[in-house]
Amino acid sequence: MEEKEKYFEDLVHIRTLMERSTRFISLSGLSGVFAGFYALMGAAVAYYLIFMSDIRSTISPQRMTWFLILDAACVLVLAFITALYFSKKKAKANGEVLWSKPAFQMAENVGIPLAAGGAFSLILLSKGFYGLVGPAMLIFYGVSLVSGSKYTVKDIRYLGILEIVLGLINCFYIGYGIYFWALGFGILHIIYGVVMYYKYER
Repeated sequence: MEEKEKYFEDLVHIRTLMERSTRFISLSGLSGVFAGFYALMGAAVAYYLIFMSDIRSTISPQRMTWFLILDAACVLVLAFITALYFSKKKAKANGEVLWSKPAFQMAENVGIPLAAGGAFSLILLSKGFYGLVGPAMLIFYGVSLVSGSKYTVKDIRYLGILEIVLGLINCFYIGYGIYFWALGFGILHIIYGVVMYYKYER
């Protein structure tokens, strides 16, 4: 009986070592929760600028667009800094290196679709296709998550698929991008982060 238990423990240890060498597992669920809250705050600011304040009637559409771009950029920077902080903290607690080979591979696979999506969204804005920016951001973000899921926990793949589906649905409801944006980048991130935290960190 003791030999079987030792054999099982050895298998678990080997599996853990293999996961550490091939997957970036220091991604914290708390970073997803915070990213979701940042997105909701960013969506609230955008909603206020567009629908609740007198700013829209006093500035040009181009300037309003830049305000919204700045709003989204702040959300992105805050989410990135928070993810870096919690990932570094988790890696240190687990005795792991943050910038391992899987981490770089994940960053590359996530970064390329994200950069393409950002460039595409700016092109849409420059051409005046404002209603398609929200769907484009959700779809490209979902693709980046699916692409990077190979090098981290598989759960992130499901989040990516949901983001893609949400972006496609948003294509049928042009003009409601801010609500889909809040749902995709806000609510889904919070739910994902809570699930990840209780599944892997508790």
